[in-house]
Amino acid sequence: MAEVLSQSEIDALLSALSSGELKPEEISKDEEKQKVKVYNFRSPQKFSKDHIRTLELIYDNYSRIISNYLTAQIRSNVKVKIESVEQITYEEFIHSIPNPTILTIFKMPPLSGSILFETNPQFVFQIIDILLGGTGTGNYKMREFTDIDKNIIKLINKGLIENMKLAWEDVIEVEPEIEGLETNPALNQTMAPTEPIALITFSVEMNGINTFINICIPYLSVEKILDKLVVQYWFRENNEDALKESKEKLKQRLNVVQVGIKVVLGTKNITIDDFLKLNVGDVIPLDNRSDSPVKVLIEDTPYFYGKPGIVGKNLGVQIIDSIDKDVENYE
Repeated sequence: MAEVLSQSEIDALLSALSSGELKPEEISKDEEKQKVKVYNFRSPQKFSKDHIRTLELIYDNYSRIISNYLTAQIRSNVKVKIESVEQITYEEFIHSIPNPTILTIFKMPPLSGSILFETNPQFVFQIIDILLGGTGTGNYKMREFTDIDKNIIKLINKGLIENMKLAWEDVIEVEPEIEGLETNPALNQTMAPTEPIALITFSVEMNGINTFINICIPYLSVEKILDKLVVQYWFRENNEDALKESKEKLKQRLNVVQVGIKVVLGTKNITIDDFLKLNVGDVIPLDNRSDSPVKVLIEDTPYFYGKPGIVGKNLGVQIIDSIDKDVENYE
């Protein structure tokens, strides 16, 4: 409430203005100093801009990690991009997502409490369609999830959540652990409605279709490590020990990356006419001799020469030399 001036104070103020002792600009400055900032007690701003920026860096890295993971899982190019990081309440988050949806509840020690990983129904149906042999380009109608749907997406989400460990390793070592799965957001009672959360939203592009996934991190989960959620901590000094550690982590990541391996027994060029006349039982002589080494391809690139054979009940190949050497014949 504004202070009421007496008549003598008003006269003194007018006199000061008339004599030039007091300027109108000075009164405006005093009023600016007295302005009160609005504080929302219902939704207090717990995460600072620095905290939000650091979470954005962590999960931008995470988006690249899971792009590779999903690409390997569905054998098709997947692009995951972080869209936003913002603070809202848990109640606002629940009201913003569809019902039903896949809400995976997990812990990430040493962070406290439960964290939520929400996969949009369109994302779920598209993934399942592709994994079951479909094109992944359909217009999926909203429906309840079957037990098969839940089991398939649970395996996919397990890998997505476990990859969060790699995204956080430059800040803190975490151990993601799934607690459960819920399809009705209203039934999840892991957080209070007014609990401040950091909502991280990603867009996922698969086969020309865009879907979304969300990660919901409550403030209480990261409260004890807020000192590490600063940009200066993220961009720590690149000394020799830190560089060595980064190289070792990169090596560990590369060691678990799966690559495709193929063995080419031989090749042969034939005419279109011969191709059209091919029938079951026809024999095609290859250009390779029976005792010639075969080529071993890693991701469609020739790397080694090999010798085919049998290992137990399976076919196998023995690596005999690198591809850059001249190999004519191996007994």
